[in-house]
Amino acid sequence: MTRLYSGTGAFDIIGNRRRWYVITAVLVLVCLGSIIFRGFNLGIDFEGGTQIQFPAGGATVSEVEEVYSAVIGTDPVTVQTVGSGGSSTIQIRSETLDANQVDGLRQALFDAFRPAPAGGEPSLAAISDTAVSDTWGSEITQKAIVALIVFLVLVGIFIGIVFERDMAIAALAALAQDLIVTAGVYSLIGFEVTPGTVIGLLTILGFSLYDTVVVFDKVHETTRGVLHLTRRTYAEQANLAVNQTIVRSVNTTVIAVLPVLGLLVIGVWLLGVGTLKDLALVQLTGLVVGTFSSIFLATPLVVTLRERKGEVAVHTKKVLARRKALAAKQAGAPEAAVVGGADVAAVRATTATTTPRTPVRPTRPTKPNQKRGSAPSTGARPTGKRKR
Repeated sequence: MTRLYSGTGAFDIIGNRRRWYVITAVLVLVCLGSIIFRGFNLGIDFEGGTQIQFPAGGATVSEVEEVYSAVIGTDPVTVQTVGSGGSSTIQIRSETLDANQVDGLRQALFDAFRPAPAGGEPSLAAISDTAVSDTWGSEITQKAIVALIVFLVLVGIFIGIVFERDMAIAALAALAQDLIVTAGVYSLIGFEVTPGTVIGLLTILGFSLYDTVVVFDKVHETTRGVLHLTRRTYAEQANLAVNQTIVRSVNTTVIAVLPVLGLLVIGVWLLGVGTLKDLALVQLTGLVVGTFSSIFLATPLVVTLRERKGEVAVHTKKVLARRKALAAKQAGAPEAAVVGGADVAAVRATTATTTPRTPVRPTRPTKPNQKRGSAPSTGARPTGKRKR
């Protein structure tokens, strides 16, 4: 920890930034390819369907699936147990069924499991059915896209004002990578996309942005005044800032992942609550991806943008040329022959043209004919100790 903070044992994250760019590009291309060619496993909230629900009693998921397949002829979309104990219910989600199919399925389920409301007798009325329209999921998606665009615009303006333009570009690129990779994981694995997934996707953007801003704040603090020094480059100072915050980012992610894993365990294995499962899955994926982007993508991208031109590029060349000159001097070789006098001369010429000369402070005019020990002139400050 101390070595990471001081930089003596730091990871060279910025120096290996091309490696992170390649990894990020591969991830994004694979996820985009899966989204385009494979698509998503959309839930019935987006495609529409029928939902049937009844008290679980002693029924199991596999038994319900067998009854459904025997009556309808196809497999249901999902069958899950919601809740626990005597209040648990079986929830069936399927493609849109007509009235005859629903009546036949309800009768078959009643004959097989004899469901009864709490404290009541077995009754066919205990089995309820609902037609789910796809308009609700579409409305949620449209509002989420509008909210996402407004969010990205405001975030870009905020980071551009508080920090700098290059950091705003890098933060937006990191957020875009988080969105694409998280959505691509859902497409690759085939997780069902529900309105809960869309809400969770917007939630992880806040975590990713928070972690990125913390790293940027450290970079901004560490690189302040580096252009007036010749010992370290902007990239090296940024690498030091990332190493000083890497432990914090990892610890924050681990602490955030633990309750999400708890939600996932409770939602999938204990309660079977669909909304909890959807939120937990998307947040677990987003937390890991967001931490990766804040450490290995955002800050390296800032360094790449700043070293392309401007005073940072001039400063980097100046520092590297100085190091070559010092190495040549220690080796005892002539400066121009070993390190390339042209480079040094070019840097000196660039420095001379870009660095203004320090203005010469005007000297106080000496007073003519003033001898030591003579009387002070009018208005001069008193000197020496006062006589009591």
